[in-house]
Amino acid sequence: MDLTHKILSDYSYYLRIERALSPNTVEAYTSDMESFFSQVAVEPAHVSTQDILDYLAANERLSKRSQSRLLSSFRSFFDWLVMEGDRKDNPCDPIDSPKLGRYLPEVLSVEEVTSIINSVDISKWNGKRDRAVLEILYGCGLRVSEAVGLKISNVYLEEGFVRVVGKGDKERIVPMGEMAAEAVKEYMAARPEPASPQYDDILFLNRFGKAISRVALFSMVKRQAMAAGVNKEISPHTFRHSFATHLIENGADLRVVQEMLGHESILTTEIYTHIDSSTWQRAILEHHPRR
Repeated sequence: MDLTHKILSDYSYYLRIERALSPNTVEAYTSDMESFFSQVAVEPAHVSTQDILDYLAANERLSKRSQSRLLSSFRSFFDWLVMEGDRKDNPCDPIDSPKLGRYLPEVLSVEEVTSIINSVDISKWNGKRDRAVLEILYGCGLRVSEAVGLKISNVYLEEGFVRVVGKGDKERIVPMGEMAAEAVKEYMAARPEPASPQYDDILFLNRFGKAISRVALFSMVKRQAMAAGVNKEISPHTFRHSFATHLIENGADLRVVQEMLGHESILTTEIYTHIDSSTWQRAILEHHPRR
């Protein structure tokens, strides 16, 4: 194992154990650094500000948001090296993050959501599963990781709610509508046998009786969007964004939406008020007499 590889391995351990970051975050940070060192033949202790600027320039086709995320990865890594005593400075300090506009995620209309859900062929068990997944993603506003890890013991069909374990292992209770509950009931009646006892309590299984993967959910959502004729760049997360936007459009209290989504800060939830505003602003401008 060369020195850089050893340092990256230690950094990954630090992120997982000492900072207790999620596996996805650890993977993102470490893969960013692995990509950097695969292109820049300099040991971590000797990386300069210019090395980082050159790397960013070579990847100028990345969006401002992606470049900003890269810089966050670099800052975290080099802060850790300083903390460990392997460097005296962080080479990212002189670099300003790209100025970002307010990010407004893609949102589906209620009609588009309905069209995508109705496009699923429920004549087979996996179709019943896919429809239940979509109903849960939209009807409860779950993150992809939350849907993948949802346990049967945390789904209360008669009471109409699900218990969700979100980021930072924080639990929250989310109401579940009748359509989502009915879809889950139909799927449960056709659910395949789990491959082993460790999957007994996992709600959504694949054809091998194991937990369905995030990649499979992404593929399913894109496939059903195409089948429904929805030509937007969407992912499972789009259903969560749409759920929040539609709640606010229909007058839901921002704090209630924050609690349902599991946002730590109300500022994160506030973005959906901007989406709502952009919708009516666009509608007004399209019909404005002076447009």
